Amino acid sequence: MPQTLPALSLIAVPGRRRATVEAAREMERRGFAGIYVPSIFSNMSLCEALAWNTERIPFGTGIAPIYARTVPDFAQATAFIHEVSGGRFRFGIGVAHAPSHARMEVVVGRPISDTRNFVEKFRAQQGQGEQPPIIIAALRQKMVALAGEISEGVVFANAARSHMAASLAHLPQGKRADAEFFVGNMIPTCISDDIEAAKAVNRRTLSSYLLLPNYRNYWKECGYVEEMEGVEHAVAEQRMDDVPKHMTDKWLADVSLFGPAARVREELEAWRAAGVRTPIVVPSSAAGNQMKAIEEVFSTFTG
Repeated sequence: MPQTLPALSLIAVPGRRRATVEAAREMERRGFAGIYVPSIFSNMSLCEALAWNTERIPFGTGIAPIYARTVPDFAQATAFIHEVSGGRFRFGIGVAHAPSHARMEVVVGRPISDTRNFVEKFRAQQGQGEQPPIIIAALRQKMVALAGEISEGVVFANAARSHMAASLAHLPQGKRADAEFFVGNMIPTCISDDIEAAKAVNRRTLSSYLLLPNYRNYWKECGYVEEMEGVEHAVAEQRMDDVPKHMTDKWLADVSLFGPAARVREELEAWRAAGVRTPIVVPSSAAGNQMKAIEEVFSTFTG
């Protein structure tokens, strides 16, 4: 039986934006499950481009920081994209992280209450037309529970597969049983026959997340206490070159995909078995840029 294709992450890098849209069209042609756009280089703009330039594939923000625009501005933009796309758009939202808050020059409150207030205000907007489903980004149990209470889905990023069942246990039973409730995870992925090179790529991809306390606390919750405390000691002592030493193979295999094509396909199925209905491959390459990584994903899953 042919493998069900994953969704893909896509970023419109400056200088390659037209090529990015063409890549999205090819993703649709090959039958991938969706396209989700991280909060960089105007993901809302790329989503509008996808609304015009694709016809069938679902897509969404993965994620839009709730502090990046006013609620009315978001509501106008999302209703437009949703209508033009024929209802294929999913509005992924989240509180993002401290470095993003600094770039946006915003003052944030408490993540749970800020997210709840945003959703309430967003749904109270009038006169914009039908709005897309809301997908809430989560890592730890309280945000997972909130997603199950007030939204149409939950999306993780860099989650630990071994902890996924424990995380999803905080969704209401009805949502866990509802196939229409979106459960996704953004999974850093490097496909290469040189498994050590692939590991090195994923370590670079994930290194910035290790500097974020909320991620370290989440991975401690997942059982990686020694690794995260090692990172914290290295950061406190300004031994930044030592941070990768604490990114063990066990941890890396739990939060990312790497290695030859057959191994990546097999491990992707393990993510589905863990409860992730829509695994989202975030492609990087040991031999080139995002476009090369996308080629490697195409070859791995569609030949």
